[in-house]
Amino acid sequence: MMMFLGNEEKVYIIDKTEGNAAQIDGHPAWGAAWDVNAHTAQTMQILTNTFCASGMHLPNGSYATFGGNSAIGPLGATGSVGSGAYDTTYEDYDGRKSIRILNPCTSAQDMSSAQCQWYDNATVLSMQKMRWYSAAEALGDGSIALIGGFVSGGYINRNTPNTDPEYEGGAAEPTYEFYPSKGAATVMNFMITTSGLNSYAHTYLMPSGNMLIQANISTILWNPDTNVETPLPNMPGGVARVYPASGAVAMLPLTPANNYTPTVIFCGGSDMPDEYWGNYSYPNYNTWTYPASADCQRLTPEPTDGSSPVYVSDDNMLEGRTMGQFIILPDGTLLVVNGGTNGTAGYAQATGQTALYGDMPYGESLASGPVGTPAIYNPNMPAGSRWSNAGLSNTNIARLYHSSALLMPDASVMIAGSNPNIDVNLTTIFPTTYTAEIFYPPYFSASTRPTFSGAPQTLSYGGSSFDLTVPSTAYSGSGNSAAENTTVVLLRGGFTTHAMNMGQRYLQLNNTYTVNSNNSITLHVAQVPPNPNLLTPGPALMFVVINGIPSNGTMVIVGNGQVGPQPTQAATVLPASAQNPSAAGSGSGSSSSSNSASGSTHTGTIVGAVIGAIAVIGILGALFGIFVARRRRAASRQHPAAAYAMKATGNGYGGGASRGGATNDRARHSDSSAFVPLQQDNSSTAWNASNTSLHSPYRDTYGREGADYDPYSPDGGVQHSNGQQS
Repeated sequence: MMMFLGNEEKVYIIDKTEGNAAQIDGHPAWGAAWDVNAHTAQTMQILTNTFCASGMHLPNGSYATFGGNSAIGPLGATGSVGSGAYDTTYEDYDGRKSIRILNPCTSAQDMSSAQCQWYDNATVLSMQKMRWYSAAEALGDGSIALIGGFVSGGYINRNTPNTDPEYEGGAAEPTYEFYPSKGAATVMNFMITTSGLNSYAHTYLMPSGNMLIQANISTILWNPDTNVETPLPNMPGGVARVYPASGAVAMLPLTPANNYTPTVIFCGGSDMPDEYWGNYSYPNYNTWTYPASADCQRLTPEPTDGSSPVYVSDDNMLEGRTMGQFIILPDGTLLVVNGGTNGTAGYAQATGQTALYGDMPYGESLASGPVGTPAIYNPNMPAGSRWSNAGLSNTNIARLYHSSALLMPDASVMIAGSNPNIDVNLTTIFPTTYTAEIFYPPYFSASTRPTFSGAPQTLSYGGSSFDLTVPSTAYSGSGNSAAENTTVVLLRGGFTTHAMNMGQRYLQLNNTYTVNSNNSITLHVAQVPPNPNLLTPGPALMFVVINGIPSNGTMVIVGNGQVGPQPTQAATVLPASAQNPSAAGSGSGSSSSSNSASGSTHTGTIVGAVIGAIAVIGILGALFGIFVARRRRAASRQHPAAAYAMKATGNGYGGGASRGGATNDRARHSDSSAFVPLQQDNSSTAWNASNTSLHSPYRDTYGREGADYDPYSPDGGVQHSNGQQS
């Protein structure tokens, strides 16, 4: 499953072509738009197969997806017309060269109009090469680098023996190209040296314009202009992080305090020996028995002190995870969700050790031990105390292969997907999952959430500063203290798929403040630093964060909205901060539950209102649930540290900007609420989700009455290798 936030109102969802019950124009739907406020979905027509595509934002706020799979029919059969060009049953076209463009629309617009629909016509707009599982990374001019990929799919991107690591007999695509095009597709040597484990390579644009690329256990800095590769150290411990090892990877917040110097964190994945990985067909090993890694490493690819880049061991995760996913939160912490404790991503009907599908203990899943408890990583804490799941409740929905998570405008996190199956399968142990959830981080326990006014619609690279106004009702306590602990951040959630968020990035804007006599606070905010490589042109949510509590996010456009060199200006010197010792906030927890940035928010009202509703997501054909975090007062309090410098605040958490915002250590450790799935009361649209118990610590408790016993079968019957029940 793929998702991205198109604007403050719409989440766009893309699925793989398969036998979904949701229909559009007489065939299964694999696209939808979900309304954030109404909690309703509308199916959307997509012509080509988007399975395992990549995606990225464009400078004007549009989104593009790239590649996918050939046309397929039921049970993954090659499309019935033209060797995968088209399938008459699912009515999908070959998507491997496709470029699809969407201009996000709001509820005030006609969602059925052509301007609000996907543009998907490969005869007019397409890539030069077929790409499945390719990487996509935006550049400072707004263009997008498209790197590598499979040609026709498989488990990993190699044959055995691996006698042709460049092209694998026509199955691998070792080139890169750009959208919009900058010339012919060109071979990237790194895609050859990392043959096998180089699908969905991890890519991060650096301030210099070079790009960090990590695949297999290798790392380089790559110059997109010259195709020059600079080798960096290998991943310590031989831990693979790319698909299908699928570690959680993210860039840590870029802040004035760290001089906007990127550091990337890699957590989890797998250190399986090379021979275990197998080839295009399947792994040689029963992966579901192999523990996922808990190892975390940090890398600063372009140190500013003249030192050489080096991986630095960080705190281990609280458990090993494959398919864990990092979501950067507005308070500067990183949430990790989803995944399993054993195995890898992908699906198969056999391995090198298990020849028969009927003997596969988890159906087609190559992972086991789903992790139901999220965890929060605080980069500001001292080494040894950066991870915590204290007070965070469990979800009972297994989120394995094809799961996704995405930051929402209200600073909650949408979680959806999981489908380690070749086609829709609602009865296997880890079924096709259509139920989505919302995770409410601990800051939702705050009685008052910040608001603000004055946010511009567009931001430039350097140039004149702008002012935001925080009313006295948006905070409580000392005005000076609130102002000192206020930050303005830009957060781009990215295009999420396969436990990745392509383009995800957090950048804190520099600011000073004036505490006014009417108890309001004026924030004097700098534009984006005059280097488009730090935050490439396009959409982002602006949050104001006071004492660790974020406002609702407001969508802004960074840059001039066009592909091409971005205008830059020198950064303006901000006025000195001015305090007022008599100022105090009057925040008392407004009952408003508006998602607009101008509305104050009371946690109980928000959570209660959502819990009291039932929302059916059209393409998912299932219940939309609530997934809420709880932090108990007894949980140990965390304090700031200089391990990863951010703007100095009372609690060390990053702040943010939005058309209303906040950040606070007190609320972060106070009570919120628990995981509370919405109750199913619409059986006509409620499709199966895994009901495996995920209470930590997870244990596989599936009793097997013979190799084909399926405990999720409605009648407890036997699931045969041909999929028939008896």
